[in-house]
Amino acid sequence: MIDVERLAAWLDESGLPGKGEPVEHHYISGGAQNEIYEIRRGELHCALRIPPATAPAARDEGILREWRITEALNGTDVPHTEAVAVCTDTAVLGRTFYLMEFVDGWSPMGTDGWPAPFDEDLTARRGLSYQLAEGIALLSRVDWRAKGLGDLGRPDGFHERQVDRWSRYLDRIKGRELPGFDVAAAWLRAHRPLDYVTGLMHGDYQFANVMYRHGAPARLAAIVDWEMGTVGDPKLDLAWMLRGWPEDTDAPEAATTLYVDLTGMPSRDQLVQHYAEVSGRQVDDMDYYDVLAQWKLAVVLEQGFQRAGDNEKLQAFGPLVLQLMRGAAELAETTRYGT
Repeated sequence: MIDVERLAAWLDESGLPGKGEPVEHHYISGGAQNEIYEIRRGELHCALRIPPATAPAARDEGILREWRITEALNGTDVPHTEAVAVCTDTAVLGRTFYLMEFVDGWSPMGTDGWPAPFDEDLTARRGLSYQLAEGIALLSRVDWRAKGLGDLGRPDGFHERQVDRWSRYLDRIKGRELPGFDVAAAWLRAHRPLDYVTGLMHGDYQFANVMYRHGAPARLAAIVDWEMGTVGDPKLDLAWMLRGWPEDTDAPEAATTLYVDLTGMPSRDQLVQHYAEVSGRQVDDMDYYDVLAQWKLAVVLEQGFQRAGDNEKLQAFGPLVLQLMRGAAELAETTRYGT
């Protein structure tokens, strides 16, 4: 729990609205990475994001990274939570934390199925996917240099580093063979995108990390959870978003392919084209990004599987990793891109 008295004193010193009034706080969610609280004080209504007391010290640096991106998005057309204030003085709440706008909306992860009218109106539901693609298309257009994010990542050599970085990562956690790993890795080393236009990227872009406004038509309220945000190649965000997207969204399996029901959603090609129109980027080399996204995700999930123990959720990563790696290798062997 947060120390409300210390928080109130810091809010007063920061000159935020509601000085002298009681602080109302409500725990929203949290895990090993961060906790989120709803804060109300007079006219102030925001969300407080802070690492739990047990999180490694490096999470404070991660919080600052998130804050920098959130603050940089102020004044842009990217749907986001407005940055309010940041505190690096750990004497206040024990950890670095920041305040952001409290968004009146809903998360696909916080509902049991799509809420009305998206549960029955398939035309309205399609808009959820188009808005999802549009979010990162707008993000890719942000002038990250002008926003002071020139030192956020290492954009030079971004693609050259991917295979080496994640291969070393797998070597550290490896507990079994992953068929297809070498095939996909060799293909990625031998191929590069048609072009590489550096931009701001989310790093884990999917339905789980966005919020929507209530009601139709579908309107993206905010992209959230910027732990993996960096400056790199934004088209990897698009491939990440589309991994596992069913070929036929009218087929029965569309309801169970991912963690949300994709029945009636636009096709993968339609979403790629929408991204291209909004972002202004060419998308003729998406096979490269699809291989990279599946291959990278397989390695990331393998870590969870290797430390699963009795955790059934992490155990379930085992066959998924093999499926992803096999899919990456098969795509690498069959694509005509780069031939």
